[in-house]
Amino acid sequence: RPHIYLYCCIQAPKEQKSKEAKAMAAMSSSKGKKKKWSKGKNKDKVNNQVLFDKPTYEKLMSEVTKYKMITPSVLADRLRINGSLARAAINHLVEEGEIKAVSRSHSQYIYTRAGSE
Repeated sequence: RPHIYLYCCIQAPKEQKSKEAKAMAAMSSSKGKKKKWSKGKNKDKVNNQVLFDKPTYEKLMSEVTKYKMITPSVLADRLRINGSLARAAINHLVEEGEIKAVSRSHSQYIYTRAGSE
């Protein structure tokens, strides 16, 4: 009688990892890392002027009167002055007749140069 040999898949025994090796493997896997919370978006603090200095006042009188749209936020952004100073500057330019009002709501004032129609 011929002998029939059965070959079965016998796996070699797994190597036993030490506790340190298991801990290192767990830390290096993606599941092992904890979620890091973001700190949120921090807006940079603007350090705007609260009083006019000479160059800023000269820029106000020369350049701002040529702007097509003049609002307190435009002045605060371009001249680096705070909002209350921008409103005071606009009132000063209106009194001198350099700019004229286009729209005035309770919250936003829009002005334009006096020469334009």
